[in-house]
Amino acid sequence: MVAEIAPLFIPGAPGGPELLIILFIAILLFGANKIPKLARSTGEAMGEFQKGREKVETELEEMRETGDFDDEDEDTDFVDTEPVTAEDNEETETETETETN
Repeated sequence: MVAEIAPLFIPGAPGGPELLIILFIAILLFGANKIPKLARSTGEAMGEFQKGREKVETELEEMRETGDFDDEDEDTDFVDTEPVTAEDNEETETETETETN
């Protein structure tokens, strides 16, 4: 019997020095203060994607079990998760004023 061992080194993948260089470039581009915010927003986006994927998977599984493939039951519990900022409101107001003049 030969036991398969997962390799610690993956050919073609960046190693330690390469990852340090990438991290250094990211700090130069974004600044040390913005990196945690970027990581947090990336994590939140991944979480939302995961929730959406799980919802679709459960719906597909229910459709397989029941055999109901009609689109009669549309998803009506849509929630817009994009926040409205003050900048968006100001742009809309200035566009409206420009159009009326």
